[in-house]
Amino acid sequence: MNEFLTRYSGGVAILSAPHTALLKALDDLVVRWAVEVGAGEILPPPVYAVSDLDKFDVYTNFPHLSLVASPLRTDPPPNPHGGQFAARQMLPAGLGLPTATCFGAYLFLENCQVADDVLITLSNRCFRSEKSFDGLRRLLSFQMREIVAVGTYEHTQQHLDRFTAKIQNLAKHLSLDMVKKPASDPFFQQESSRAVMQKLSAVKSEFQIHGLAVASVNTHGNYFGERCNIKLDSGGPAFTSCVAFGLERWTSVLLDRYGDAKRASESVRAVSDDLIPV
Repeated sequence: MNEFLTRYSGGVAILSAPHTALLKALDDLVVRWAVEVGAGEILPPPVYAVSDLDKFDVYTNFPHLSLVASPLRTDPPPNPHGGQFAARQMLPAGLGLPTATCFGAYLFLENCQVADDVLITLSNRCFRSEKSFDGLRRLLSFQMREIVAVGTYEHTQQHLDRFTAKIQNLAKHLSLDMVKKPASDPFFQQESSRAVMQKLSAVKSEFQIHGLAVASVNTHGNYFGERCNIKLDSGGPAFTSCVAFGLERWTSVLLDRYGDAKRASESVRAVSDDLIPV
């Protein structure tokens, strides 16, 4: 299978066997980190009800990135033209494709009462309707591994500090030139007090390699705790934060660094046992 190359079409990639092995080596490492700190793994679906994603203002703040899905009408039988179905051939779109993995963790805990120090890891296929695509660097459909902290504010901040150190340590061991830069996500309505606070305090940092963001650390306050009615045993809505890894993007920068997938995979596996847990 090694002679077959990764295939690209319209922002969608089918990874070759060597590239798949590299992506899985990276994901295995992050899962091991998650297990080491006590995170439980859950398995989210690739689609959600639009009404669920709407709780997070996805369609208010990310309409340009969002994709939705709809069943086809069967009377008359649907017939695509030019590779597309016309709107009249589809039923109302009640399914939304997620732009981020962490949504599944908050919906999983919806209407629950939780301890002050919950950790969850999950990976999902995410979808973003970008203006343009660029190999594994920018895709319409991609995989994102996240480790989510739910609990007290202190717990969520310790989580980000711990994994900031791990990410930077990993880049050092893999000889990657990484920089940490502040960034923002429009989770909140732009006129809201939360949006103002986001501009005044760091809520998101990206880890970039040659200008490409491969990971991020994100703090949300109690935004998702309130939206999903996640309560703490100690009282009040839960705070959340998450650490995200773009697996195809990591694959891309490692291919650039090591020249081929086999060498890159061997390097990831070689350093994974040497990284001291933080």
